[in-house]
Amino acid sequence: MRIASTQYSATMNQALQLANSHMADLMQQMATGQRILKPSDEPVTSVRLSRLEREDAALSQYRDNIGALRTRLTKNESLMEGMNKDMQQVRDLLVWAADNGGNSNADVAAMASSLSALRDSLYYSVNSRDDEGHYLFSGTASDKATVTFNAAGAAGSRYAFGGNTNPQLVMVGNGVTQAANVSLDEMATLLNQLDSTIAILQAPGLDISAPATQSSIRGSLDMVDSTMSSVTAKIAQQGGAQNTLQSLDDSHANVSLSNQQAALTLGQLDYGKAAVELNGYTIAVQATQKVYGRVSQLSLFDAL
Repeated sequence: MRIASTQYSATMNQALQLANSHMADLMQQMATGQRILKPSDEPVTSVRLSRLEREDAALSQYRDNIGALRTRLTKNESLMEGMNKDMQQVRDLLVWAADNGGNSNADVAAMASSLSALRDSLYYSVNSRDDEGHYLFSGTASDKATVTFNAAGAAGSRYAFGGNTNPQLVMVGNGVTQAANVSLDEMATLLNQLDSTIAILQAPGLDISAPATQSSIRGSLDMVDSTMSSVTAKIAQQGGAQNTLQSLDDSHANVSLSNQQAALTLGQLDYGKAAVELNGYTIAVQATQKVYGRVSQLSLFDAL
């Protein structure tokens, strides 16, 4: 059987190209450390790796959300603790003012001045905003002031809640959400009550022992106690949420690590096996080239 020179050359070139292609793939695998360079190499394993990558990307986003959310909750908690301190000072002053037997008009005037400063401090604190200018305690209506002030209104009705009590939900897990905000609608009622009491204490010719005055002071005391209890409960909720988020973040980190290890096991290259295969292809190519070179020099006349 005779084999044409062109057919022989084509067959040898095809064999060399195939061997060189395998060598190039092996060298790329060794350079990247990945066993699978394209989905067609191992379709089933490629699908599993793709699923692991998607899940890990989702976990990474959840963890980013948790980090930002914990910062927000910490800020909320800090601001509410500051408001609680102001309300405690308000309470102390109101208890002092309620002692109608030992307070002079000068004492009452000083108390009213201090109460006014604390009222304003509470007003500014409840209208705190984040770095983007969004109000922290207005619910989902973060573009509106939590508490508005109408200077033209009568004392006791000048403050109004401008937000809503809807939660701003953040996705922190598969089907798991956590509210990022706290609504402080009760602060408007407290500010109005304080505003009314301050106006009474600042009235000329005040009689601190008058039943109406004492009733207003007791009403403010009750309102301060009620609001402090509400805000304290919300501070506790913020702390509990942060503990839950920490546990969830740790869980996400463990799952992510497990996924990365699984992906490494599925896609990692066995360098020892790859080195043996590369060496085999290299020897085969070298041998083929030598044989091709020797055979190409032969002719029918060599056999005569």
